[in-house]
Amino acid sequence: MTATFTPHPKPVREPKPAKGPRQRKCAVSACRALFPPRSMTHKACSPECAAALAVTARQVAERKSDRARKQALKSRQDHLKDAQAAFNAFIRERDRDEPCISCGRHHDGQWHAGHFRSVGAQPALRFDETNVHKQCAPCNNHLAGNIVEYRIRLIQKIGALRVELLETEHAPARYTIEDATRIKLIYRGKLKQLQQAK
Repeated sequence: MTATFTPHPKPVREPKPAKGPRQRKCAVSACRALFPPRSMTHKACSPECAAALAVTARQVAERKSDRARKQALKSRQDHLKDAQAAFNAFIRERDRDEPCISCGRHHDGQWHAGHFRSVGAQPALRFDETNVHKQCAPCNNHLAGNIVEYRIRLIQKIGALRVELLETEHAPARYTIEDATRIKLIYRGKLKQLQQAK
C-alpha cells in the first residue's frame, strides 16, 4: 500500500497595511511640523509658514545681491587684502605649534604672519610660503621684524640655500584681481585641509 503525500497548505499572508500620505517636515526651522506635501515643491505646512519662507528667501536673495555689489565695487587693493588675509591665516595655522620665528618664544599674545623679505622690498615674495612664518606681535611691530634673529632661525628651519634664494633680487610682481581671487581661494582651501587634518 503506497502512502499518499499531502502537501502543507500555504500560509495566508496578511495584507500590508495601506500607507498613509508621505510626510515631510516643514522647512521653517522654528516649526518643523510634519505635513503631507501636495507636490515636490511644497515645503511649508501652513500659509503662515509659507509666508515666513518667502520672507527668508527674499532676505537671502538680497544678501547675495549685496555681496555681489560689494564684490563689484572692490578695488585691486581690496582683493589683495582679502588674499593676504587668507594667506596669513594659513601661515599661522601651519606654524601654530611653533614659536616666534624671530625671538623663539611661545607666549599668549597676538601672532602675525611675518615676512622675512617685506612686501615693499620684494612684492614677488608676498605669497611665498618660505618667506612668511609665524611671528609674535612685538617682534613684527616693535622690532621691525627682528630680522637678524629671524634670519638665524630661518636658516635653521629651511636651510641656508633657500634663505639665500629669498635674498636674491626677484622680478617685480603686479598681482591682478584674478590673481588675488585665485590666491585667496587656494589658501582658504589649504587652511581648511590643515584644520581638518587635526
